[in-house]
Amino acid sequence: MNPLPTKILLATDGSEEATLVAQTAAELAAKSGSELHIVHVSPRVVPHYPGYYMGPEVAEHAQQKEQEHLDREAQRLLDTQVEQVRAAGGSMAQAHLRIGRSAEEIVALAEELGVELIVIGSRGRGGVRRAVMGSVSDSVVRHAHCSVLVVRKGKREEVVSILPAKILLASDGSAEANLAAYTAVDLADKTNLELHIVYVQSIPLSVPLSIDPDSDEIAISGATEDIRQEAQWFLNAALKQVKAIDGTIARAHLRIGDKPDQQIITVAEEIGAGLIVLGSRGMGGVRRALLGSVSDSVVRHAHCPVLVVRKEEREKR
Repeated sequence: MNPLPTKILLATDGSEEATLVAQTAAELAAKSGSELHIVHVSPRVVPHYPGYYMGPEVAEHAQQKEQEHLDREAQRLLDTQVEQVRAAGGSMAQAHLRIGRSAEEIVALAEELGVELIVIGSRGRGGVRRAVMGSVSDSVVRHAHCSVLVVRKGKREEVVSILPAKILLASDGSAEANLAAYTAVDLADKTNLELHIVYVQSIPLSVPLSIDPDSDEIAISGATEDIRQEAQWFLNAALKQVKAIDGTIARAHLRIGDKPDQQIITVAEEIGAGLIVLGSRGMGGVRRALLGSVSDSVVRHAHCPVLVVRKEEREKR
């Protein structure tokens, strides 16, 4: 099993963050010996209503000229990103210019090429400040058939590389989490990084809660020890799995709460993680539910890059 990818697709949009994304993809491709592709999507011109003063032929000609202008600008941005990858020491297998909706074209090309990882930027802000409606990166995470690495600058706008000081592996005991563990361990081993693991135990709805009037904190009453023992069992199982694949955990974190995504993000901030690795049980393409999962929420709100690991859908067909 080779958890690290052998073929990577870098999706670029020409934003300020694009340089960081390009450097990250080039660095990861070099470390894993992967074939690197790059794609930029030019928007398709929406047909204009011709109006009473403009005949259909004139309107069509104007739209064609506008599309040509957009495509030239898109090609210029793509060429710039290719040069940035080369400047970062990366080698490019092929550059792709697509026309259409960004997320749809990125996902489609990734499947056509058979890539195992998409690297994309996120210009969204962390925490509650970030809009709930999904961005291009959100949509790619939801619908891609493969793993997705969403790259962003750190909380204080410092540059964050794919080689951070610490990696946080989030486990939930699922098969996808096990695959994420392989990826995190392999990445930590090849780059000599400190690996942490977190398991979040959700609170069952049947457990009675009470509010402390002095602190306004919600306390768990009854069955607390049973919940903690169950959570510890799952964490120990995850640790055993990491040990079985020759991984070394610097520290294990156990959290109990009703919002796993927030707990994961909080632990990442507390330890200063530069990368969060977690699995996704969502299905690719249109079969995946539009409602966000834990991985979707972590991607939206984390203040560091997030690698969402997913088994390729082709293996299930």
